[in-house]
Amino acid sequence: MFWRSYCLGGHRNTIFALSSGHGKCGVAVIRTSGPASGEALLCLTGQRELPQPRCVTLSKIADPTSGEPLDRGLVLWFPGPRSFTGEDCSEFHVHGGPAVIAGVLQALGHLPGLRLAEAGEFTKRAFQNGKVDLTEAEGIGDLVHAETEAQRRQALRQMAGDLGQLYNGWSQNLLRALAHVEAYIDFSEDDNVEEGTLSQVDVAVKLLQDEVAAHLQDSRRGERLRSGIQMVLAGPTNAGKSSLLNMICQRPAAIVSPIAGTTRDVVEATLNIGGYPVVLSDTAGLRESIDSIEQEGMRRTQQRLDQADLVVVVIDSAELSGELSSGDKGNGDALQCCLKNLIPVTADNNPSSLSRPQHRPCILALNKVDLLEPAARESLLVACRDAELPQACLLSCRTEEGLESFLSVIKENLEKMCGDPLVGAPSLTQTRHRLHLVGCLEALAQYRHYREQDLVLAAEGLRTAQRNLGKITGKVGAEDILDVIFRDFCIGK
Repeated sequence: MFWRSYCLGGHRNTIFALSSGHGKCGVAVIRTSGPASGEALLCLTGQRELPQPRCVTLSKIADPTSGEPLDRGLVLWFPGPRSFTGEDCSEFHVHGGPAVIAGVLQALGHLPGLRLAEAGEFTKRAFQNGKVDLTEAEGIGDLVHAETEAQRRQALRQMAGDLGQLYNGWSQNLLRALAHVEAYIDFSEDDNVEEGTLSQVDVAVKLLQDEVAAHLQDSRRGERLRSGIQMVLAGPTNAGKSSLLNMICQRPAAIVSPIAGTTRDVVEATLNIGGYPVVLSDTAGLRESIDSIEQEGMRRTQQRLDQADLVVVVIDSAELSGELSSGDKGNGDALQCCLKNLIPVTADNNPSSLSRPQHRPCILALNKVDLLEPAARESLLVACRDAELPQACLLSCRTEEGLESFLSVIKENLEKMCGDPLVGAPSLTQTRHRLHLVGCLEALAQYRHYREQDLVLAAEGLRTAQRNLGKITGKVGAEDILDVIFRDFCIGK
């Protein structure tokens, strides 16, 4: 009778999916969400009454159509709204063999009104039922995909609602300011509005502008942490870039050869360095060449340098030491001459200004130090300091000398770029957040522009600013971005 009334009544479908990882495992979790979750639990367990809510129960699990036993496992019942999605939910904790999982999924699929969930549909229903806002939902997705400690921390903080609380607070302040402006427009002529109302709004809008602007000026910390810091190995041919990549990765990721110009394309490796996600790119060596393929490789190198968050310039220290000892110029001038085409310059076209980086930190990796005497090594470091060049590290890819110190320097730079996700104000993590916040700032500027000219247009600026904030958390006009957000979730989440 239940299934008939359910199917004919046009109620919302009940979804089910494997929520744990695929492949063989000790325990697999299969969950359902929707009005038929309770009946599905009863059908597969053969019980007459639902178990106690949120209590684990050991039960036989069988196919309700054939009666064939499928497994003996744990079942849980989560009646709505006290569940993840806000709907009635059930879970089956079964042995993680592929045949067991397939049998339970097939049995659920044969029940009327149940269908396999789409990617991210459980979290989407949680959002639609008011259990999470969009920033919290995105935090759940980031936590599922987190591969490093820093990514996990940032995702947990966002999932806890810190970012949503910040934006909701701003939205409430805007709502209050807008109410005051509209009250002034409607009732000022009747002397029903206190003097100084608009002055208070002006102060609130200016304060909000400053807070949003400061939030945007975060050097993309959260976005870098979420997607990975782009670190590029650059330098002349045969300096040891590919060897350094292999040494950091501890595997032969790139071809190493004494022939100059072996690397023609960008070779990437994804790493976890000190808990921070890094996308490490080995690039073609920079030199004069008439080879069209090598020229294309160098063009791609320059492209990666433009996109880099951190640049490691790899130099043959033995060759550089020889040039410094035989050159007519001072050591500082000789180093600047050697490096001018290798280090991405800043806006003032001064490579030395990278020693105080603002947007693109740089590290000098002086490779092949195993070929130098101790005195020559020290003179190289002194020359780099005297020329006010980026921090220099002595290392040898052949003996792995200096590797630990080099990685420590990289970690220090990563910490400066990304910070601790648990300290300070939460960082924005999505490009769409940044776009809406920029739109919010522009709308607040509209208010200030029209404040003395046309108060109605000024009020519209406040409305636009609030809509932009609402689109981040899903409070306003979220339908057009729901599919974009949830499509990258895994099935069962």
